[in-house]
Amino acid sequence: MKMTPEEKFKHELEVFRTEVESATQFFYAYMAIHSEIAEKKDVLKFVNEMPLFWKTIIGALQISMFITLGRIFDKKSKHNIDSLLKIAIKNKDIFSKTSLEARKRKDSENADEWIDEYIQNAYEPTDADFSRLEKHVEKYRKLYDSSYRKIRNKIFAHKELSEPSQIEKLFKKTNIRELERIFTFLSKLYEALWQLLNNGRKPILRPVPYSLKSMKKKKISKWHSTTVQERIVQETMAFFKNNTKKGTTKRFT
Repeated sequence: MKMTPEEKFKHELEVFRTEVESATQFFYAYMAIHSEIAEKKDVLKFVNEMPLFWKTIIGALQISMFITLGRIFDKKSKHNIDSLLKIAIKNKDIFSKTSLEARKRKDSENADEWIDEYIQNAYEPTDADFSRLEKHVEKYRKLYDSSYRKIRNKIFAHKELSEPSQIEKLFKKTNIRELERIFTFLSKLYEALWQLLNNGRKPILRPVPYSLKSMKKKKISKWHSTTVQERIVQETMAFFKNNTKKGTTKRFT
């Protein structure tokens, strides 16, 4: 059955969420593992007891991160970041106060008690809002194209390069802080579009955690709402902590 523009946008937004969260998990898990190995002797010893296993895990995370990031930015990909924005731009009435009210009434049995004031304060996006978001996308696509697209296409997706010197040359162009910025931008874009659709909030790219170093220092309770990057970093640290306690480290056979 053919989807309405609103249904199609919701579907593409959910696909975008799963792609962004997957790529973000792969990247921050990869970085957290490397960080724990570099900083803690007991973690290094634990990993060295199963070197092939950990080489496989780390390699799989790296490959998966690049492949998923490519699907997000590649204009030839069926579900990419541009397709999502195009649906929004061509169907701005999805975000009208009338459409928002209909969605809210559908999900609330007591909407009459609060809906009028809520809708009055809701935001309807303009062409300038989407133009600004498109400029952000183009900015981060340029970062991806300049340093990461060739790695994805020529090393991981297709084995066009095999000489160590060629591969090293491409990886020298990468930058951890730059990748953190790319992944957090994607998270911010998803959140902005979700809030616009579901709560009528102006599509502003609001700050989200990005620094691995800060995430490792942060104490997060089980009741605290966290981002996917915070959760994967904390779970990686917890895994090593639980498996390197004195007397608990075991060799896998």
